[in-house]
Amino acid sequence: MNDTDLQTPQLYINRELSFLEFNQRVLEQAKDNRIPLLERVRFLCISCANLDEFFEIRVASLKELLEAGAVQGGPDGLPVPEQLKAIRVRAVRLVDEQYQVLNDVLIPKLAESGVVFVEPETWTEAQAAWLADYFAREVEPVLSPLALDPARPFPKILNKSLNFAVVVEGEDGFGRNSGLAVVQAPRSLPRLIRLPDEVGSRHFVFLSTIVEAFVSKLFAGMRVRGCYQFRVTRNSDLFVEQEEVDDLLRAVEGELASRRYGDAVRLEAAYDCPDEILTYLLGQFGLTGEDLYKVSGPVNVSRLMAVYDLVDRTELKYASFTPSIPERLRMGSDLFTALRAGDVLLQHPFQGFGPVADFIKQAASDPQVLAIKQTLYRTGSDSTIVGALADAAQAGKDVTVIIELRARFDEEANIELATKLQEAGAHVMYGVFGFKTHAKLVMVVRREDKGLRRYCHLGTGNYHAKTARLYTDYGLLTADESIGEDIHEIFLQLTGLTRVPRLRKLLHAPFSLHQALLAKIERETEHAREGRPGRIIAKLNALTEPTVIQALYRASRAGVDIDLIVRGICCLRPAVAGVSERIKVRSIVGRFLEHSRVYYFGNAGVPEVYCSSADWMDRNLFRRIEVAFPVESPELQARVADDLGLYLADDAQAWLLDCNGRYSRASVAGQLCAQTRLLTLYDERVAFLEA
Repeated sequence: MNDTDLQTPQLYINRELSFLEFNQRVLEQAKDNRIPLLERVRFLCISCANLDEFFEIRVASLKELLEAGAVQGGPDGLPVPEQLKAIRVRAVRLVDEQYQVLNDVLIPKLAESGVVFVEPETWTEAQAAWLADYFAREVEPVLSPLALDPARPFPKILNKSLNFAVVVEGEDGFGRNSGLAVVQAPRSLPRLIRLPDEVGSRHFVFLSTIVEAFVSKLFAGMRVRGCYQFRVTRNSDLFVEQEEVDDLLRAVEGELASRRYGDAVRLEAAYDCPDEILTYLLGQFGLTGEDLYKVSGPVNVSRLMAVYDLVDRTELKYASFTPSIPERLRMGSDLFTALRAGDVLLQHPFQGFGPVADFIKQAASDPQVLAIKQTLYRTGSDSTIVGALADAAQAGKDVTVIIELRARFDEEANIELATKLQEAGAHVMYGVFGFKTHAKLVMVVRREDKGLRRYCHLGTGNYHAKTARLYTDYGLLTADESIGEDIHEIFLQLTGLTRVPRLRKLLHAPFSLHQALLAKIERETEHAREGRPGRIIAKLNALTEPTVIQALYRASRAGVDIDLIVRGICCLRPAVAGVSERIKVRSIVGRFLEHSRVYYFGNAGVPEVYCSSADWMDRNLFRRIEVAFPVESPELQARVADDLGLYLADDAQAWLLDCNGRYSRASVAGQLCAQTRLLTLYDERVAFLEA
């Protein structure tokens, strides 16, 4: 088979269908009896939120392509109209299963555990009285029923907001009888209400249930014949035209307002909503029956996530843990001294994020530090890191922050951060127009006896303390001179006008990273052709880029053993005879979101290991500012290799991809969970060091 044959569509899995398979794996966690009950509820909510974003971004994009007349598909060859049809079939099945898990599995099991969702037919007199009072006090005053007639056209409906179509009979005070009204639930109202203990300890009611039960109070003197909840999902991708923008921040602010009312892409409605109302709603949103999803429960299941914090039952949640801290960072308070002694590699959440925040806080307060430069893609609203950067700027240090305004769904928060830092005196920039700044970098410039020295942090994840406890990521703290020089060159490029820098150690997208990956894969291929061992392990969130996939196919044919740990989308087909027989693909879905990107190349016994902010996707390799950084210390390389080995041995949370694009569990009763083992392993290392 030649290289042309490697482009045949049959060798590629459709990207969108691959994502839906990933979301199925998330949903399977909600069905897993080995997982604590409230955690299973969280997994259900995550699968619903994932599907929302899929429609907001991916389905919306396909619909835009179709409207523009584009029908050509991607590497898998599936035309755009056929993709939308296939998505419809798969998404309907997924949605039906989500509600089956909610209604038939989780809600009954929660009730058995004393966490009860009460429906009107089961309300006690005390509960009904309290809920009627709650509706009168908290809900009715902020509802605005909108009757539909020529003088009052169909209202604007916010993206993913909760709404009700209400069928009403009778004449109102003006003699009107339109028959249909819309009630919109403001986003200020909680979607899940906990009853007071005196009428039902750990009893909950959905807001949608309350509105449906008392909606007649909004139509005094009229007869309510039906009340049906619905929700519309809209195109939420931001579009900013480069040639027409003078101020990116203002342009993004303007787009944020329009996002709430983008083109409709999906309508969700109650399963018992009459066909004539569904037809009417579809017409109002410019949708067809292919865009309709009937649901047997609340249209916004993701809001059920609130129950996790409202129920204080530790036995229904994962056991708490305390992240460990590397010995060298616990022995003293001066991080700069520790880094001069050698690199420190942190693996979150098994090791704490505190040293990263401490690194920036110490730099902010150290009188010998002259400058701090940092990229910010996503961070918390009350971030201690942002506070430290502001303190440093106010103290007169040169602080430069590259904030990515277009970090999807974090745009508003990042605008607020930019404003806060600018007011503190920091230099705030928004990277390079047309290229998202996704690299995770900090550089501290410090005056020392021998001159200026750079201290750096490079990561695979965001500078976000909360997600650092939920996502797996690597972070390297280093005083390596070459890495410091490389980061300096990257910041010069991001903030000024320079040519493409020639970096010593870092791989840099959209410039050197793609070609470097192809070269390293080819090197393994050559090793195998010449009889030496060829070995590649890659841990990624997604794999879609065709030329990288083709290079992996060539490596497999040459005899390279390839293990891919791909959490989400994977367009490569493993185990195809004559093409990818030596490629194995697995996905780990567990307690923590697998987020770290690691590239391991065996190099005939002289391994190279990189950690990176970049997946092997078109956007990461060609349309984003990304960095891959080497792990050079033999000790740290061995540690990363051991971690990868645990993921490859996992038979508890692992799913294996076959050549047909289907995933199956590695084992029905697996014994080794990599995430659990890593939690224990880092605890054991700390205990050993402290003994």
